[in-house]
Amino acid sequence: MQSENGSDHRRVAGTIKWFDPQKGFGFILSEAGGPDILLHINVLRNYGQNSISDGTAIEVLVQQTRRGLQAVEVVAVHLPASPGETRMEELADISADEIAALPLQPARVKWFDKVRGFGFANIFGAEPDVFVHVDVLRRSGFAEVAPGEAIALRAIEGERGRMAVQVAPWEAALPDRG
Repeated sequence: MQSENGSDHRRVAGTIKWFDPQKGFGFILSEAGGPDILLHINVLRNYGQNSISDGTAIEVLVQQTRRGLQAVEVVAVHLPASPGETRMEELADISADEIAALPLQPARVKWFDKVRGFGFANIFGAEPDVFVHVDVLRRSGFAEVAPGEAIALRAIEGERGRMAVQVAPWEAALPDRG
């Protein structure tokens, strides 16, 4: 792959320094050091996400431009190895292995209120709505979701109904086409 100045794209691992979906961009800190890498929202959308939370581990292909390093493709977003801290008591006793064993189902965001920190999604072909908390989004590498956005999620039956325990890009729920 060639960049605009004729050099090859290279793979870089790093973490999200910050990302603002309203501005449409953010920056990645490379594990190897060096200058920040621009991450445009269209590159993230091509991966299947509209947002990504600060501190999330990410692998991208980058190119050198006149303005500096720029991500041209998201290769992978790495979630924490453990479920992490959450204020939701219902998730406190669930291990990462138990979460990974749940089916990853395609869904669509019904609504999400950033101020209140929660919303609901509909799993395709299933009832009822699934509760989505901001802590689960952040733990899954998302900063936010928007109404109508296609996502994938793993859900459990909580005390007050279905609730998401992990969110992923919607493509993650598609069957492999081998």
